[in-house]
Amino acid sequence: MGRFFVSDDLLGLVLDRTADRKSFSEVCRQWLRVESLTRTKLRVLQPHRLPSLLRRFPNLTALELGRKIPNQTLTLISLSHPNLRILDLTLHKIVDSADAAGGAADDFGGDGLISVVTRCRNLTHLSLKWRRRVGDDGIISLQEHNANSLTVLDLSWCGLISDRSLEAVAEIASLSQLRLQGCKLITDRGLICLSNGSVSRSLRVLDLSDCDEITDLGVLAASRMSCLEELSLADCGEKVSDVGGVAISSISHLRKLNLSWLVGISDETLFAVADNCRDMSEIRLSGCEWVTGQGAVLLAANLPLLEMLGLDFCCNVNADDVEQIVVRCLSLRHLQLHKKLKRRLLPSTKEKIYGSCRVNWL
Repeated sequence: MGRFFVSDDLLGLVLDRTADRKSFSEVCRQWLRVESLTRTKLRVLQPHRLPSLLRRFPNLTALELGRKIPNQTLTLISLSHPNLRILDLTLHKIVDSADAAGGAADDFGGDGLISVVTRCRNLTHLSLKWRRRVGDDGIISLQEHNANSLTVLDLSWCGLISDRSLEAVAEIASLSQLRLQGCKLITDRGLICLSNGSVSRSLRVLDLSDCDEITDLGVLAASRMSCLEELSLADCGEKVSDVGGVAISSISHLRKLNLSWLVGISDETLFAVADNCRDMSEIRLSGCEWVTGQGAVLLAANLPLLEMLGLDFCCNVNADDVEQIVVRCLSLRHLQLHKKLKRRLLPSTKEKIYGSCRVNWL
């Protein structure tokens, strides 16, 4: 019996329907070669293997690398794979003893990032979360070389990022998601730059959690980004009050809003959101001490699409208020409540709650 030959194109079609690419590649040399040429996504757990992996998989468009790496490694990536579109460099918080001993000094910084963004000019997604040596120069270079392609940028907990970065990001007209959680150097000035730039017409998701230099002035600027659908101001501190909260309600298409632990927020903000944000599906108010049951009930009753409501550590919301919320908000699917409230609920009230939505007791 003669040998049966399968073309590379046909193997590629088979591979598209195969979940276990590793086993596929072990059949023979031809199958290994086809698997290598058709792989477009790669997650690297051991950085020392990266050079050989980059040679083996020449057509990657998405790369995830969560360990500390030097600038030279990013230069290697940019030289070998200039067509990358998704680069996830989120630093994993669970590291081995070698990573922990090295500290931030062993990780890449601005020079490494600049080498990537100057060569990889088709990036659509870039995550630099927890990369503490990344600063403004790298983001300015990113804007200069990827201003028309980038849609998602995550700079969460990059401690060197300041308003200079936001001046550059403001001109990335393609950006739809911007995550800045824990960027402590960002101030109202940076948000004003965003609201005045091209990005204000494209941005859909903005995360400002733990940016505690922001005040109502910066929130007022953010409220002018009328395309926003998701906004987080959680843990932004006592300088954000109902002045900013009411301004946010002018973003009529807002779907998700996180105001957790803003001690200056009260029912006044909730009344405004209930009147103006009819598309709201999720609102988190954890730790908002001045929010009362009256505001929470009115909010729930007036938002026809509301599915998730977070009220844990809202000390002025009682068991009767929770029952009214569940009865009046038929769309509600998920409640977040303080565990102390659980003991105060009547069995009949618990039955109503559990019959309509899932409860997370915190």
